[in-house]
Amino acid sequence: MRKRALFDPLRRPAFRRLATTYAVNELGDWMGIIALSLLVFDRTDSALATAGLFLGTRFLPALAAPILVTHGERSPPRFALPVIYCGEAAAFGALALLAGSFSLAGVIVVATIDGALALTGRSLTRAVVAALLEPTGELRAGNALLNIAFTGGAALGPGLAGLVVAGFGVQIALLLDAVSFYVIAWILLTAGPLPQAEPEPGRMRDRVRAGVAYLREKVILRRLLIAQGAAFVFFAAVIPVEVIYAKQTLGTSDSGYGLMLASWGVGMVLGSLLFAAVRKAPLAYLLLFSTLAVGAGYLGLAAAPTLALACVASVVGGAGNGVQWVSAISAVQELTAQGMQARVMSVLESIGAAMPGVGFAIGGLIATVASPRATFLFAGAGVFVIVALVAPALGSNWPEGLAAPDSNELDGGNEIVLELIPGGSSAQSDLEVEP
Repeated sequence: MRKRALFDPLRRPAFRRLATTYAVNELGDWMGIIALSLLVFDRTDSALATAGLFLGTRFLPALAAPILVTHGERSPPRFALPVIYCGEAAAFGALALLAGSFSLAGVIVVATIDGALALTGRSLTRAVVAALLEPTGELRAGNALLNIAFTGGAALGPGLAGLVVAGFGVQIALLLDAVSFYVIAWILLTAGPLPQAEPEPGRMRDRVRAGVAYLREKVILRRLLIAQGAAFVFFAAVIPVEVIYAKQTLGTSDSGYGLMLASWGVGMVLGSLLFAAVRKAPLAYLLLFSTLAVGAGYLGLAAAPTLALACVASVVGGAGNGVQWVSAISAVQELTAQGMQARVMSVLESIGAAMPGVGFAIGGLIATVASPRATFLFAGAGVFVIVALVAPALGSNWPEGLAAPDSNELDGGNEIVLELIPGGSSAQSDLEVEP
């Protein structure tokens, strides 16, 4: 059997289009986040209003996304995904109009709708990728490539968005973001049939209940989702105080603050490359050590006396960040039956959107009562506590969790990787490989 290479998924036309839209989507997300943040703060001069914006774009959509995904998974993804992205384009068009005639309530309402559509689109995209690549054992490689696109967008997106906003203004930035979503919709609409895991028949309410029952039944999967949600609280606790930490605690300038954030972004890119290089490594170990690396980065920032050492700690934490999220996604996908992929991924995406809000509040409170260093210390220690509590619960049963009864051996080589075989894949042409 030919040894599978990292870039094998790119030989599939459907995956190339999905990966392209994923990268463009990440850049567009950063454009929207920065443009809207600047718009709301400039027009209101209120940190509370900006916090309301983030609540609308993250926490509230997390409540709606699982329902939207359950509804959207019944439609062919070739049409469902373009409709979702056209909805996002229309939302950003409306936000561009609101930038000229500002209304805080209107901005938050439209941004909340866009946030729900964004979570739904990402969940369905991940389900399509799993249906496309899991049967041939290329899911880990595909996730590694998507992760490189994601971290690359996270590293380049903020700088690009800042340049666009500074050069052309918030309204043009929002219009460009709308155009990017129309481009994504066109790429997917012209992609041809995309593989789809057929959900069980029944009304939407019944399928929601089936998803809840599935998570109750899959103990390891449920524990993993809970652990990831708890980790997100500590991961996000430092975000509201980073600028205060850099400028007041370290006494650096705006450029120093930017350098510290850039160091974290560099670490994320390195982490994504590391995941790609060691994609045959057991996911349990990747999750363990990457989570610990994030915690170590936070503890290093808590103790760093200078900007230089803070940047070193940021690279360490960013590298862990670049491995941790994609490892969690891959583990959830491998533990989930094909027919439940979209619903379970919507739960993971919703956790990733909602739980940071709890972290924001806790981190800000600790910094107010104590100091920014105390927030970093709390976050780092909390990550280590989660690992200490969860690793025993997952570790002993992890191989059993991946080797589901209906799984099949997919990967050759020294390591045996067991993954679920989807039933009822549509359109054989979706799985064809270009020569």
